[in-house]
Amino acid sequence: MRVYLETFGCQMNELDSELVRSNLLSLGYSFVDRPDDASVILFNTCSVREQAEQKAWSRIGIVGQRKKAGEKLILGVLGCMAERDGLDMLRRHPQVDILCGPGELDRLPHLLGNMRSITDDRPARADRVALAGNSNRRTATLEAAQDGLEALDLSRSFDPAHSLAGKASAYVRITRGCNKFCTYCVVPHTRGAEVHRPPDHIVDECKRLADQGVIEVTLLGQTVNHYRYTHGRALTIEGLELPQVGPGLSAFRTPLGGASAGSGAAGDRTTTFADLLFRIHEEVPALQRIRFVTSYPRDFSDEALKVMAQSPRICPYLHAPAQSGSDRILKLMNRGYTVTQYLEFVDRAFKIVPDLSLAGDFIVGFPTETDADFEATCDLVRRVPFKNNFIFKYSPRPGTVAYDRIPDDVPDEVKRWRNNRLLAIQSERSAEVHASWVGRTLPVFFQDTRSIRRAPIAAGAALVGATIEGLAPATQPAPEVNGIGSWQAIGRTAGDLIVAVPAATVADADALVGSIRLVRITESGDLLLKGQFA
Repeated sequence: MRVYLETFGCQMNELDSELVRSNLLSLGYSFVDRPDDASVILFNTCSVREQAEQKAWSRIGIVGQRKKAGEKLILGVLGCMAERDGLDMLRRHPQVDILCGPGELDRLPHLLGNMRSITDDRPARADRVALAGNSNRRTATLEAAQDGLEALDLSRSFDPAHSLAGKASAYVRITRGCNKFCTYCVVPHTRGAEVHRPPDHIVDECKRLADQGVIEVTLLGQTVNHYRYTHGRALTIEGLELPQVGPGLSAFRTPLGGASAGSGAAGDRTTTFADLLFRIHEEVPALQRIRFVTSYPRDFSDEALKVMAQSPRICPYLHAPAQSGSDRILKLMNRGYTVTQYLEFVDRAFKIVPDLSLAGDFIVGFPTETDADFEATCDLVRRVPFKNNFIFKYSPRPGTVAYDRIPDDVPDEVKRWRNNRLLAIQSERSAEVHASWVGRTLPVFFQDTRSIRRAPIAAGAALVGATIEGLAPATQPAPEVNGIGSWQAIGRTAGDLIVAVPAATVADADALVGSIRLVRITESGDLLLKGQFA
């Protein structure tokens, strides 16, 4: 059967979709680029941002119209929206055939098989729905150990024909779920409690991806620096280690051990995030770049920063969202730190990793946010050398604490004004940060091509996988300008700064994709560096 799979939202969803695609390909499904050509349409959804959710609802509506017109289609909704809305989605949107939450994606082939085996009537709900359930956060170690997602994570590295053939960059999940319960976020309810993969599984997956030609991995986790695996606690009968539920937040309120020690309960051996970074760097030398996202600022240890500083192939880049510059708003958000603590983290990070690049997220217009609260956020953005921030207007998300308990009392026009003002301030700060790199020679990992006659990179654009969000692929030849080819190869520095280098032809630009080359930076803007090959 022909499958169309569309992904909405974060890098976690990108990885989930990649694993789903690989799994279904191995079972004989084929994938198409247009929903009109598919008999199975899957939407991997996100509940964190309103825009991503609205796009998903729009796509679901379009497929519903096609089904009403008589087309024989299977429509599946995957991910956080399916988990959050549960069976109510089937009642309100009868065009949906399958629901599969992010913690149950290993069961998707079974659900599709059930739908395919029924020609007249749909199978029972139990045969086409796989949800963890909001009340079940997989808090028991046994639940984590039995989780089929570990097999799904590992399957890609064993199946190069159906996964990453020809790709130079890949995501590797080290944890899933979240224990922080920020009041604006639905992730702890839709993805469950933190579950940490065995370090040997992660290192082995990185090795196998490197064997396939991958030169860059990005380690993923909702709070990646909370990775902490205590050995001997989750084992098979044969003594093999299994995924385990992570410790509570209190485990991170005391200093961790050294970069090669770690500490758990008395007598336990624990692999910390710093340990894991060090292992991957030392045991997988074929990986030329090791990245990770997203980091929680309060609990980022000096040990992890020192491993970054001492390991040349670990990228000096942190994505550590501040979310607000107001202590009062941070407390309402349940972020667990103050502005002073965030600044202390930033100072430590730049002291230990001097060439660090820092990015983050901010929410404007959170309930009860005053002009003074907003000005405090502006002051924080002016003070910290963020290379960029993803800035969002607050939107109430069903299933969150804020949605149920804190009235959304900031008018939309005020949110829009604050959003635009903070973007302008960040643009000025980004321009200063980017300008500091002019004159330096840096290794750049090329991942895309574009015509210089296309629209400039939009604010907030970021390289994701092998493309830049907001830019369509370069497909048509561009005319020369004053005898110089009007194509550019686009890549990233180790610090995640976007770099454009001119190329004479589209073929020359395409030939650079997947390679790392030294580039001398000659110009800068607020979102883009330009350079020439050194």
